[in-house]
Amino acid sequence: MTEKGKIYTKTGDLGETSLLGGTRVPKSHDRVDAYGTIDELNSFLGLLRDQPIADHYKKVLLRIQENLFVAEARVAADPGLEHATLPVLQQEEILLLENEIDEMNLSLKELTHFILPGGYAPASLCHVSRTVCRRAERALIRLSATTPPEEIIIRYLNRLSDYLFVLARKTGHDAGADETLWAPGK
Repeated sequence: MTEKGKIYTKTGDLGETSLLGGTRVPKSHDRVDAYGTIDELNSFLGLLRDQPIADHYKKVLLRIQENLFVAEARVAADPGLEHATLPVLQQEEILLLENEIDEMNLSLKELTHFILPGGYAPASLCHVSRTVCRRAERALIRLSATTPPEEIIIRYLNRLSDYLFVLARKTGHDAGADETLWAPGK
């Protein structure tokens, strides 16, 4: 924040922003797009956490949001700075997602068709979050053409999109909502 806690700095009025570390880049820069999309995902997960879902999932989502802040900060950092001063995303966070997916899948029917998002608002919000997560992953891949991001962040987002898909199914299942199977041509 600036002097006296003002949120506005006016330094971005001409379409530039600063990375963590001070390097100025256009707001259209691939790095800004990548960390901005992760930030968008984090906001949707906050909204999802505010839905009527089990407290366990709310706790997991809060942990995911904290991990996304770590990922966002590392992507937003000047090259080199991320290694020196910022927290690191750990492999155990990917394992947590995998364990959560496996646990939720125990009570779900095997999926034999694609399903259409909808039918229960929290499940639909999981699907919105999943698609934003996939977009964040694609933004990181685009960024890798000039500055390779940390592979663990890409892996985390990939697994997170899987988690959000299964969470959509599980929250709908827990609420007794029907899944709409995609049946082309019917």
